[in-house]
Amino acid sequence: MNSVKKGHLMELPNRVLIGHDIIGEFGSFLNDLGVDKPVLFVSGKNVQNVVKSSITESLEISQLKSDWKIIDNATTSITDEVSELCKSNNYGIIVGIGGGKSVDVAKLSSYQAKIPFVSFPTSASHDGIASPFASLKGSDRPYSFVASPPLGIFADIKIISQAPDRLLSSGCGDLIAKITAVKDWELARDNSGERFGNYAASLSYMSSRILFDESLNFTTNKNDSVRNIVEALISTGVAAGIAGSSRPCSGSEHLISHALDIISPNNGLHGEKCGISSIAMSKLHGLDWQEIRDALQRVNCPTNIHDLGISDDEMIEAINLAPTIRPDRYTILNTTDLDRDNIHKLLSDTNCI
Repeated sequence: MNSVKKGHLMELPNRVLIGHDIIGEFGSFLNDLGVDKPVLFVSGKNVQNVVKSSITESLEISQLKSDWKIIDNATTSITDEVSELCKSNNYGIIVGIGGGKSVDVAKLSSYQAKIPFVSFPTSASHDGIASPFASLKGSDRPYSFVASPPLGIFADIKIISQAPDRLLSSGCGDLIAKITAVKDWELARDNSGERFGNYAASLSYMSSRILFDESLNFTTNKNDSVRNIVEALISTGVAAGIAGSSRPCSGSEHLISHALDIISPNNGLHGEKCGISSIAMSKLHGLDWQEIRDALQRVNCPTNIHDLGISDDEMIEAINLAPTIRPDRYTILNTTDLDRDNIHKLLSDTNCI
């Protein structure tokens, strides 16, 4: 879809609607985006049970028809199936409604089928809400695929607030990881001559700083806190769109998370692993790792790998493996000669083990 030969293309959402209990406005939201053909929703069964009646009523008012594709996992085979479904039907848009799996499948399917995509998150567990990248299982690439950025983002804070608290904490872990991601990008600029986008980096870094706000309180003011986190996650996705790559959002901490997906699969959420890894990587960068650890603890995000069922040896192996996940991605791990003993000390010194 990208025919640009020089420079880089910035692809950003056309319309973003955030509010409390706004699900009844979804049909008019699609109308405002110019949608006048049937809509395909991609979601899990539980999400469908919660929202389908409200969405169907809203679409009927807006004179829009819809179908639903229920998925259990985000895999390349399911994405191929959904994209073929899009190609063989006259859908005007595909809507990923749910958590990361549904949004990522809809995102990559829309890219393959060449139809627009709307992101409708029901949790705030990671920054994929707005980014033009998708993570899938079932391939030989344990990192993100280039995909479609959302044409629109629809975020109902009431729905997102009702998601399990652990998902929100995971989103906070993914947010704080932007601090080390940006530092890694700066390092690549200085040491390998990689193109660096100052604005995209600043936007991503600024978004992560919301977690250091002492007023962020999920217990007494959850709706406002959830809205702040959702807006920050959207901003980091926009930063990736501006940069034309995942660089402002993904650095050494994400490589470690991807390595853990291989070494210790099904243990810990993506944002949780990124958050813990950012503590250790921030120490390597000479940053205030204790400040990062304290911020994660305030939002109930794990700061020790044992809380995720990951062993010391698995984490050490993941840090060793991380630089090979994406050899083209220069990070702090390329500048530091870490043997097993040094990695163990790093993790012990930062209380990650």
